Amino acid sequence: MEDDRKDAVYGTPHKYDPTFKGPIYNRGCTDVICCVLFFLAIVGYVAVGIVAWTHGDPRKVIYPTDSQGQFCGQKGTKNENKPFLFYFNIVKCASPLVLLEFQCPTPQICVKQCPDRYLTFLNAHNSHDFEYYKQFCMPSFQNNKGVAEVLRDGDCPAVIIPSKPLFQRCFPAIHTNRGVLMVGNETTYEDGHGTRKNITELVEGAKRANMVLEARELAMQIFEDYTVSWYWIVIGLVIAMVLSLLFIILLRFLAGIMVWVMIVMVVLVLGYGIFHCYMEYSRLRGQAGSDVSLVDLGFQTDLRVYLHLRQTWMAFMIILSILEVVIILLLIFLRKRILIAIALIKEASRAVGHVMCSMLYPLVTFFLLCLCIAYWASTAVFLSTSNVAVYKIFDDTSCPLSGKTCNPETFPSVNESRQCPNGRCQFAFYGGESTYHRALLGLQIFNVFMFFWLANFVLALGQVTLAGAFASYYWAMHKPDDMPAFPLFSAFSRALRYHTGSLAFGSLILAIVQIIRVVLEYLDQRLKAAQNKFAKFLMVCLKCCFWCLEKFIKFLNRNAYIMIAIYGTNFCTSARNAFFLLMRNIIRVAVLDKVTDFLFLLGKLLIVGSVGILAFFFFTHRIRIVQDTALPLNYYWVPILTVIIGSYMIAHGFFSVYGMCVDTLFLCFCEDLERNDGSLERPYFMSPELRDILLSSQAGKQEEVEEE
Repeated sequence: MEDDRKDAVYGTPHKYDPTFKGPIYNRGCTDVICCVLFFLAIVGYVAVGIVAWTHGDPRKVIYPTDSQGQFCGQKGTKNENKPFLFYFNIVKCASPLVLLEFQCPTPQICVKQCPDRYLTFLNAHNSHDFEYYKQFCMPSFQNNKGVAEVLRDGDCPAVIIPSKPLFQRCFPAIHTNRGVLMVGNETTYEDGHGTRKNITELVEGAKRANMVLEARELAMQIFEDYTVSWYWIVIGLVIAMVLSLLFIILLRFLAGIMVWVMIVMVVLVLGYGIFHCYMEYSRLRGQAGSDVSLVDLGFQTDLRVYLHLRQTWMAFMIILSILEVVIILLLIFLRKRILIAIALIKEASRAVGHVMCSMLYPLVTFFLLCLCIAYWASTAVFLSTSNVAVYKIFDDTSCPLSGKTCNPETFPSVNESRQCPNGRCQFAFYGGESTYHRALLGLQIFNVFMFFWLANFVLALGQVTLAGAFASYYWAMHKPDDMPAFPLFSAFSRALRYHTGSLAFGSLILAIVQIIRVVLEYLDQRLKAAQNKFAKFLMVCLKCCFWCLEKFIKFLNRNAYIMIAIYGTNFCTSARNAFFLLMRNIIRVAVLDKVTDFLFLLGKLLIVGSVGILAFFFFTHRIRIVQDTALPLNYYWVPILTVIIGSYMIAHGFFSVYGMCVDTLFLCFCEDLERNDGSLERPYFMSPELRDILLSSQAGKQEEVEEE
């Protein structure tokens, strides 16, 4: 009676069909309208790329520009031999105007080299140092004015100080000497009137400007670490790939043993992590400065500092202990369900063994995703650099025209120069007033949206392909004799030939939700300074709801693609049938699907943890493979985190094939139970081992329900 009510609510189960032998080959095209829209969107995306590549100029990102909008160090220009940008008064780079205009309100020129000495214009004028000083003046400077006129007109800087190039820009070489803040070896300077002043005033402004550069310096140090350690990072990723492949191969022949070995190894790896954290915590006891709290220390760019605090290792130990306890409790309460999941994994291992080329398909997905990312990134760069140079009036005084656009060629002779006698018409930023320039924001949003759509389509294509191949295995009565010769290629060709529209439809829905999440994140960043608590609460609720919606759509799409691969129906019909089938078997979904996901997560953690521990000991010089392998790293956590993240992505790629196989076999199993009864006339397609353990567990659950 209860089953009848469930069937009435969640659709009618499929009836026995003696002609059904797995994925239907005689099928037609589905969701044709969405297929046409998808191809039109791709054509539009290509057109946007062509327009962006026509108008864009990536040199604006690579090379700095002077006050006239000319590139520094670019071949074929007058500044070809002047690769560095010099600021007349870098103190003004700390002005809030920089945040609005993205340009320092001070003259800037391209120079051959950054200043390496301290000089003032007053001292250098009429001296042997003037030839050196002139290279930091405006190119149009003529030595036919007085000192006051030169400084008033901004032809030369009032002072030059020792600087170092960073990202092709000259920044003061600030350092301390016995607690005194210094630039070079000078502590005082002369102003334009000959008065000797403490250079700390100048340096403090430069220091404020340099605070913005800390993140850039950190990025440069990280880049240096990559240049030194990239070879060993690649070796670590290769080790992760070999371990993943070896684990999958062993899982094919020793599924039950490997699952239990994986569980025990994860527990042991976490246990060793807890032990190591405790040893480090004990070692730091009594050492000077080790008892400083994380809150008192604050954020430090050198993350190695945190490893000298006992509180850091205590936090690591607590996190690992909680994770260890959670995993052990889950293993205790899910021990019976793990046996059922192992049976499903064994069946998945047989399916993967008969379709071994499926293990290589993640490489196809990875390649296509790389193409999508490359096209999106290049289009975004060309769009962001397709603006024209905009010149504005910069004036340190209270000029009413300050910030207005101007023409540098005609500015000296127009009325604006007379209203702002101290004003300068210099390059401000790249923009434009044409229709194309006003549409740039919309084109960038379209670029992001198409990236989401194409990336989701690539993932959907992989899921349908793998589902079709594994469904061919399940619905073969005599395995593998009744399977097609090339199940993976057949499934791939069917997906592209008949179901491009359905895949585009499912990907479109997901892309719309993802672009809404991006907009919400953007609005959240813009509203962070707001004091409206209701707006913040509403934003958190919206972000949470759309996150849940995205997860649900991904789950529904995944199962809909399996039904598409089997029956060849359109997306909406497949999604509805998959949802109703799962709801009619909701207990099995909770028992099998999530437990297998948990076991695969443990497998990923085992591979990532093993490679991560090896990387930690190697990059911290605890072990040396050969002599002289100690790498001069700024931050050893850079290669370690890279290896850990890369190892997880590699392991996820291999286990995703198993995950898709398990999901496909599970849906096929539920269909098999509804279509057949195990008799000679209507035999099950599932293997005897899978049938015995799944049906016996289901019978036991029914007995428990009846007793209650």
